[in-house]
Amino acid sequence: MQFPPPTAKQARLIWAALTGVSVATLILLLVALVWGLGRIVQILSPVLWPIAVAGVVAYLLDPVVDFLERRKVPRTRGIAGVFVAALLVVAALFGSVVPQVVVETRQLVSRIPTYANRVQLRLEQWANHPPALLREFLRARPASSAAPASAPTNAEPASAAPNAPAGPPADDAPPFWEVLDENTIQSAKTWFAGALPKIGSWLFGQATKVASWFGVLAGLVLVPVYAFYFLLEKRGISARWRDYLPVTDSRFKEELVFVLNAINDYLIAFFRGQVLVAVCDGVLYTVGFTLIGLPYSVLIGVMATLLTMIPFLGAITTCVVALFIALVNFGDWLHPLLVLLVFGLVQALEGAIISPKIMGDRVGLHPLAIIIALMVGTTLLGGILGGILAIPLTAALRVIMFRYVWKPREA
Repeated sequence: MQFPPPTAKQARLIWAALTGVSVATLILLLVALVWGLGRIVQILSPVLWPIAVAGVVAYLLDPVVDFLERRKVPRTRGIAGVFVAALLVVAALFGSVVPQVVVETRQLVSRIPTYANRVQLRLEQWANHPPALLREFLRARPASSAAPASAPTNAEPASAAPNAPAGPPADDAPPFWEVLDENTIQSAKTWFAGALPKIGSWLFGQATKVASWFGVLAGLVLVPVYAFYFLLEKRGISARWRDYLPVTDSRFKEELVFVLNAINDYLIAFFRGQVLVAVCDGVLYTVGFTLIGLPYSVLIGVMATLLTMIPFLGAITTCVVALFIALVNFGDWLHPLLVLLVFGLVQALEGAIISPKIMGDRVGLHPLAIIIALMVGTTLLGGILGGILAIPLTAALRVIMFRYVWKPREA
């Protein structure tokens, strides 16, 4: 039996249903891919995070090594010199900045209750004596009626007899093993039987933590080793990495090489640009807040260096924290205005001088894309490693989408 062909409306409905099923299938496959990638990252995190950190270090140090090589310095010797200089810088930071950060952190933690009381008193003062501009908008509240007092009771608690006997003398007390009955002994045995597995699991957990710390230390030791070989083998990797792709020479391989090169350009623009911009901002914030006499200026500068790697959010968080410390510490309006002045100057220098000089004409990832990538990476892939790996994945997604999906139509 032959059915009549579908009408135009039915055909559109069928194609819409097939499109919906296809989109749902693609979404499910994408979710499964992200979930599987997250599980793989969690399992291989002791191996992956040293390589990821070493790759970032190699991205940052490579321009310095290339500069020394152009000055007729052998590449191996240049890498060794750069590593020695980096080690001296890290030692100087740990010798000067880190102790100051630890001291300021302890001071801030110890003064948090004082700051909380100041904020509470300031809020109560503003509530009882609001500014003149707000008085006309506030209305007096009717006083709540007092709660009726409870009727006194005539019953008085019976006082315990002061001379009541406290039991038999200590010399006449029987030994404790004669007092225990079989139920008590059985309860003790049951408790020990249940407590021993918990104690064993706790000891196993502590041993696992110790082993994980040894893994972290081993990873930290391997970071400079990986970075050294990344820098040393840069030319060989750049010249022959196409030969190691498991794809035969074809148009697909050319497209794959183009996509990987584009992803690498985005990663260079992000890590070399954003990290250096964040370091410059942190130094400027530290100097500016120190000049205006703001407490914990070094701590705020270090926090700004770490947070400014996330566009917008880092700058806003730094400004809010500095304003809060200025308000609760000084209690006037001059220092908050000075904090805003420092913040505006740093942002102006970043937009006019720092970013153009560091980033140049390279187009990196959009700040909103970086924020979303870091949030999704730390949530789905887990921890700092997920945030680091989210940047290359976002760069790959951007290149693929602009290359094959959002292509400009030819006229």
